Amino acid sequence: MSEAIPPASPAATSPLPFDRRDGEIWLDGEMVAWKDAKVHVLNHGLHYASTVFEGERAYNGRIFKSREHSDRLRRSAQIMDFEIPWTSQQLDEAKQLVVDRNGLRDCYVRPVAWRGSEMMAVSARNSTIHTAIAVWDWPSMFDIETKMQGIRMEIAEYRRPDPATIPCMAKASGLYMICTISKHRAERRGLADALMLDWRGYVAECTGANVFFTRDGAIHTPIADCFLDGITRRTVMELARRRGIEVVESRILPEDLATMNEAFLCGTGAEVTPIAEIGPYRFRPGNISRILIEDYAAEVRRGA
Repeated sequence: MSEAIPPASPAATSPLPFDRRDGEIWLDGEMVAWKDAKVHVLNHGLHYASTVFEGERAYNGRIFKSREHSDRLRRSAQIMDFEIPWTSQQLDEAKQLVVDRNGLRDCYVRPVAWRGSEMMAVSARNSTIHTAIAVWDWPSMFDIETKMQGIRMEIAEYRRPDPATIPCMAKASGLYMICTISKHRAERRGLADALMLDWRGYVAECTGANVFFTRDGAIHTPIADCFLDGITRRTVMELARRRGIEVVESRILPEDLATMNEAFLCGTGAEVTPIAEIGPYRFRPGNISRILIEDYAAEVRRGA
């Protein structure tokens, strides 16, 4: 899912609602004033979840892995049976334009595409496809020593569904419904996030981020067969391999967590965030977590 933000960032906790902010948003090929970037209440994306999106981040004014995100946005739309009327190159250029026009350096980037209002029924084959890009200020949340304290999590009640029942490889809005419910429950209990199992009972991911564990000097992570193989996930795995750290993708049962030493999650918002607790299981953030926090921070700013 790659959207987790534990704990909430300054941007996420701002008292100013997102629809009342200043700036400009790219909407269907035009830059418009933030307050004018609106859709009608009767649109298919709202009523039937025919919406796909990306979560990206710019560092020093440069969007990290922009093309990979643009490509995934277009693939997600195709999985959802519609075509975004913009190429990946055009989306890349539009995203950078929005960052530049809003005068931001370290910021969050949110491209989104959805079916419009021409049809209001399950079928919407003739609906216009709309695309928008918004950005907002989002500095790195904590220094490394604060991160190394680790976050506390629980095991979610809901599970990632069987891929035969959902388009699990699309980054689509409807797939986040159980994530929101699970994260709310964790937050009501004073926790930062929740670990989701899959329909078989194996460890899958967090509510909006991928998850990793360490044991005997190697990194272990679930096989991404029913959830997104996150762009940050792939980046972290590559960084680990550059360090000569073995990365093992395998089926992980909840009881296997008792044998793990370190745990951390990763995503666009969370970057690399160590975990101290998942339900009854305890972890001690250590050297591998620290190395990957530092290496990821250097990677995203390389050339920026």
